[in-house]
Amino acid sequence: MFNKFCSNTAIAVLLSHSIHAFAASSGENAFNPAFSLILSGTYGNLQRDPALPATGFAMNPNPGHAKGFNLGESEMGISANIDPEYRGVATLALSPAGGISVENAFVQTTTLGDGLNLKFGRFFSSLGYLNEQHAHAWDFVDQPLVYAALWNNQLGEDGVQLKWLAPTDSFVELGGEIGKGRGFPGTDTAKNGNGAGVLFAHVGDDIGIEQSWRIGASLHQTRAVDRVSTAVNNAGGTSNSFSGDSQTAGLDFIWKYAPNGNIRDRYLKVQGEFFRRKENGLLTYDFTAPAVLPAGMNSTSSYAVTQSGFYVQSVYQFMPRWRSGLRYDRLAPGVAQVGAANIPNVTSNFAFNPSRISWMLDYSPSEFSRLRLQLARDASRQGLADNQLFMQYIMSLGAHGAHSY
Repeated sequence: MFNKFCSNTAIAVLLSHSIHAFAASSGENAFNPAFSLILSGTYGNLQRDPALPATGFAMNPNPGHAKGFNLGESEMGISANIDPEYRGVATLALSPAGGISVENAFVQTTTLGDGLNLKFGRFFSSLGYLNEQHAHAWDFVDQPLVYAALWNNQLGEDGVQLKWLAPTDSFVELGGEIGKGRGFPGTDTAKNGNGAGVLFAHVGDDIGIEQSWRIGASLHQTRAVDRVSTAVNNAGGTSNSFSGDSQTAGLDFIWKYAPNGNIRDRYLKVQGEFFRRKENGLLTYDFTAPAVLPAGMNSTSSYAVTQSGFYVQSVYQFMPRWRSGLRYDRLAPGVAQVGAANIPNVTSNFAFNPSRISWMLDYSPSEFSRLRLQLARDASRQGLADNQLFMQYIMSLGAHGAHSY
């Protein structure tokens, strides 16, 4: 469940038959769907308020962490072949505070042929590398800073996705998505047509029987409409609203090595991603301020900024069931171009790059359970360094398919 290391040649074969193969291996069919439940929880010890955003990213979402003992998000999944032409998958997130949300709910085609696969419904976008992975498959307790700041941890979409797997010995995958644009940095608005689009490409191959690699590129385009940021801290708790275009380009890579191709004993993987976002539009400063406030309050003017971030991480399974990993995150808030009306209100240059370094150690008694310890030195808020400790458990019940490469 947790650790899968396969060659790109095998991946090409697997992807072309994956839908039927998974159904057969998990025992699912139209009358007997596969059912799974993921149970997780954490303990967090933090020195700073986890609600504080990274410096220069106050107008971006801040998923943050939680102090003390916390029940994680439980995940319930169900999947089955619908008929010879379609397969359905649904994943429901059970909130610790109560309530159920739909994480994924999509239909896939099974008979298009020629390496084509069509998916429609709600799904995690295929941009980058980590975005498609569910939380229980992450190598660390949390997502990298760049995912937290630019994607609110993960980009989910309501729409249509088309992938094409090339008929080559090497792994070549091209695809695109159009959707509503409901996930940050877009805005979930009621309108006709699509509100976001994604293009992506992945290529990979084997190096003998011990190594494999994959690199990818992606482009995301959307538009924000009155995207609200509450309690922006650069002015003591104001609330801003942004409307404009948002375009993000990304690069990702992963390399894996296992002595003699045997992942049960030892393996090493190194991965990283880089995203660069340009936004251009209108910013309304402190839209909640009453009209009687002095000039400069509750004002709208142009706003443009280019922000970026990356992470690099490595995970090493040094003996069966035991792994250790190291990750470095870094963000660049950029220098904003602010209209004259908001120059006194909005900080354009913070001259600070948020960063974080994390180390983890985990133990998996079986493929269905994992226990993890994580330590982090968080320097994402200027002048407010945070030493963090996390403990986590992840338990899987029922049928659960292997995760992608």
